[in-house]
Amino acid sequence: MKNILLTGGTGFIGSHIFIQLIKCGYYITIIDSNINSSEKVIKRISDMSELTPFFDIKKFKFYKGDIRNEILLNDIFLSAKEQNNEIDAVIHLAGLKAVRESKIKPLEYWESNVSGSIILFKVMQKFNCYNFIFSSSATIYSSDGTGFFDEDTIIKPINPYGNTKAAIEQILRDLFDSSPNLWRIACLRYFNPIGAHPSGNVCEDPKGIPNNIFPVLLKVASREIDCLEVFGNDWETPDGTGIRDYVHVLDIADGHIMVLKYLMKNPPKVLNLNLGTGVGKSVMELINTFEEVNQIKINYVFSNRREGDIPRSVANIDLAKKLIGWDPKNKLADMCKDGWRSKLNNQ
Repeated sequence: MKNILLTGGTGFIGSHIFIQLIKCGYYITIIDSNINSSEKVIKRISDMSELTPFFDIKKFKFYKGDIRNEILLNDIFLSAKEQNNEIDAVIHLAGLKAVRESKIKPLEYWESNVSGSIILFKVMQKFNCYNFIFSSSATIYSSDGTGFFDEDTIIKPINPYGNTKAAIEQILRDLFDSSPNLWRIACLRYFNPIGAHPSGNVCEDPKGIPNNIFPVLLKVASREIDCLEVFGNDWETPDGTGIRDYVHVLDIADGHIMVLKYLMKNPPKVLNLNLGTGVGKSVMELINTFEEVNQIKINYVFSNRREGDIPRSVANIDLAKKLIGWDPKNKLADMCKDGWRSKLNNQ
């Protein structure tokens, strides 16, 4: 069975991919700095009863560290090779990810996201590892147009975070062009992952002030924050609030497993895929659904639009359906229910 290196593997999305990799029987190696996550999630996941038949501690290793540490990365790959269990593929999620913070600290984002990725690619080449899945983002797309994005939409980010994602995608294309018979690459462009594993063992709980709407909503529901700020109620949408494509994090995790299997079975290529639902929901629909399924009141206020926001952002997921057979199963109600359960279980 293949050995998968999961960078950022104790974060929100990484921990859910970890769960799905366990179920599939892969050997798993995680590297995470825990700047915005905790290695405690590993214990919570290993204690999940549904994973007991699959979890084998001998098939798992965790390294606490930064991907910019080339010596550590080299040691990770070398150790796997010496144990005749070479790393076959990398799923790369490590990096900084807050849009607003990236505008304040652009150099930190370029150093962490882009420089870190380059170091990772260098070590991968050294150890002849050419299978790679990249955690990209819908923020790379141009905000011009209808707000319905397919993979051929113009790449035109409007913030440093999106710029770093687009830059890494370009580096990956250059890498492939340099060795087109070796690299198998997938860039997965997430829209708005929310929710949590139904067990309640894993929760999105970013350190500091959250930047995305769902963790803020959870903190409002748990009375850690007074109210949710809704940026604009005068958009050209049915209820005046922005429309986004919310997708369950477990569906996102399943997408990674399906892409991994697809890459391993097919000739070298660069693949760009949207991961969303193809269905837009407004901020008010999210709030109302959360209140209904969880029987809890969410305090919110309307404020001015934020610079750079657009009225809608929805994925065209036809390509993911066609190529890898990925079709998200969970509805918005499931996302809200699972997210709140996990928040309660991890306070």
